[in-house]
Order: sequence, then C-alpha cells, then structure tokens
Amino acid sequence: MVNVANEAWFNAPDLKRAMALLNADGGEGRIAGGAVRNSLMGIAIADVDLATTLKPDEVMARAKASGIKAIPTGIDHGTVTLVIDRRPFEVTTLRRDVTTDGRRAEVAFTDDWQEDASRRDLTINGLYADATGEVIDLVEGLADIETRTVRFIGDAETRIREDYLRILRYFRFFAFYGSGRPDAAALRAMAREKDGLKQLSAERVWSEMKKLLSADDPGRALLWMRTTGILTLILPETEKWGIDEVPGLIAAERAFGWRSDPLLRLAAMVPPDVERLAAMAERLRMSKQEAASFADWASSPKIPEKIAATAFRRMLYRSGKGGVIVRLKLQLSIVRAKAEGDTAFMAEVARLSGLLGEAEAWTKPVFPLSGADVLAKGMSPGPRVGELLAKLEEEWVSGDFNDGKRELLARLDALL
Repeated sequence: MVNVANEAWFNAPDLKRAMALLNADGGEGRIAGGAVRNSLMGIAIADVDLATTLKPDEVMARAKASGIKAIPTGIDHGTVTLVIDRRPFEVTTLRRDVTTDGRRAEVAFTDDWQEDASRRDLTINGLYADATGEVIDLVEGLADIETRTVRFIGDAETRIREDYLRILRYFRFFAFYGSGRPDAAALRAMAREKDGLKQLSAERVWSEMKKLLSADDPGRALLWMRTTGILTLILPETEKWGIDEVPGLIAAERAFGWRSDPLLRLAAMVPPDVERLAAMAERLRMSKQEAASFADWASSPKIPEKIAATAFRRMLYRSGKGGVIVRLKLQLSIVRAKAEGDTAFMAEVARLSGLLGEAEAWTKPVFPLSGADVLAKGMSPGPRVGELLAKLEEEWVSGDFNDGKRELLARLDALL
C-alpha cells in the first residue's frame, strides 16, 4: 500500500480542514491528480486539488456553515474554490462525460470514483489520496509513475477525441515527467488524430505550448512532436528551421544560469523573419508583449564578429536591448556548443558573454533636448523642429552620449 500520510504537504492545517469538511456526514473527499503525482515523484507541489462525492451546492453550504469562504468558480461543471487561510483549494464533484466534441464536454455528476478517474487524461494524473493518506489507483497509474511512463487512460484515441488539447497536454507531461520513449499507442493515436488540433482556439494551443516550452528540458518532447507531424501543424514556422538548436540552448541555460524562457526557446526554433513572426504571433493570439519580443528580436541587427564598445552602445540605443539580448543568447548557445577544446571558439564565448553582460546592464540614456527647447529659441512649430532634433540626437549618439544639454543647445544655436 502506498501512503502519503507522513508528507509535510499532506499535514498542512488548511488542507486538513478542507478534507475534514468534505469527509464529514457521509461525504467523501480525496486529493486528486497533480499533488499526488508530484508527491510520489519527489517533485515540489504547487496546488492541491480535491474531488468529492458532494454536489457543488452542498460544498458551498458546508463551507458557509463552517465559516470558510467558497467561490463558485465553475459551479456548473462541479467546481467550487474553498479559500482557507488565504490558500485556495479547487473542489470538484465527481463527474462523468455525457457528450464530448473534441473541445468541451457536457458532464453529469456521479458518486462513482471509477467513472471520475476513467474520464481523466493520463494515468499519472488519475490517482487519488484519501483522508488517511492512502493512494488509490483505479487507472494503473502507480506503475507508470514508477517507470515515468506517460500513458493515456484506457483507449488513447477515445481520450484524444474527447478533447484534442490532450495531444499537446501529453507532450507537456512527457516533457516534465516522462522518461525514455513515449508510449507507442499514444504516439500512433496522436499522429492519426492530430488534425483535430485545428478545432482548438489559438489561445488554448499557445497556452499549452508555452507551458511545454517551460519544462527543464522540452527537447525530447519537441523531437517526438516533429516526428509525428504535430509540431509542423501548430508551428509551421519550424518546418524548415527545426529544433536542432534547442539542445544547445538548454545546455547554455544551465551553464550560464539563465532562467528558462519559453519565448527564447521558441525563438531558437523559428526564423528571424519580421513578417512571418508577426503572422505567427497573430495566429496564436500572443499578448502584445510577446509579439513585441519577437518583433524586436527579428528586427535587431546581427552582432558583428568584431564591434567596438561605442558601436555596441549605439546598437543598443537604436535597436533596444531586448532583441539584442535574444540574438546574443542564441548566438552564444551555438558557439558554446562548439567551444569545448577549441581556443578560438572559447574566446568567442568570452566575447559574446561580455557583450551579453553589457546589454543586460544597459540603461537607455535620455536625449537631453526636447521640442520645447527648440521652440524656446524662437522657431515656429513645424517639421523643421523634428529635423533639428533628429540631427542633434544623431550627433549625440555618435559622440557616445557624452554631450550634455548645454553643449547641445550650443549646437542648436549654430544650426539656427
């Protein structure tokens, strides 16, 4: 028997209170899914979700009677959020699917734990822990956790057709928890059913891909996504560019202590083409900030093999440091992969690392003059004001930003 009763997370007072609420007076509540999985795999636990035989209105009523805040976050689908000592717990009534269309399901409440477990996606996500800490396995998930096998519950095609997003979820969980080769039945089913991804909203697809790209090492998952044709389907920009640079980028992240950045990893997989990346950002409904990040990178200049410090600062001023940093990191990861034992490449790693440090520390200086300064000289408003400011700013940048307002005003006087 597997039991988590001695784990610190299981004995947290707020969780104990939530479980006591659900297990009183004939009700039953269990910890479901991710918390059980992560605990058994020795991975940190973020959220604890609960499943219960109680109907949502009864959960709400019990919470009110106990002085616990309850939010009907998804009450039509059986989910109530309990907030205990400012910590949220999602509590969902046991369910079975009535109908599915590949995107959403119509559900009915049940008190059958087997029905609830069987409608879930993956065996490692289908485990429960009861009030005593005993782990209850109705889907053969314990064996898969032991071997780090990511496998659909029951028939893979059936699970996928219920919600095609499960294809991307499969690869995400494989990236985070899988070992070795993906389950053969899952691969075959996903390859056959991949066109169903076209039914999904762009927001769901991008959200899932961003999570996948946040894994410590998504490389193997991406490789199998490319092998099955799924990566090309959702990210056609990668078809001719590929994922060959991703392993080097992951190694560079670890070597240099860079934080995992899903946008940087995606940049390693797509061409630096302004128009194509703008179309990609629009298709995936990326945020304005995410779209701007790709635009900055694609439009930033290439880093010359030799560049003076003053010229590099001018580049940062004119292009913005965000895109330059992305370009430097990608270039550095490629060079680093070639550097072992090669003095020339090791010197290039040092050079690029120095430029990266300077770019990250860079604060864009503020041009000291404004249109008001030109108008104060008696000039009338008009295009000439902007032309003079542009000329003076260019001279200021070329002089490595050294001139102050007094010097620039003197130059303005000479131009008038």
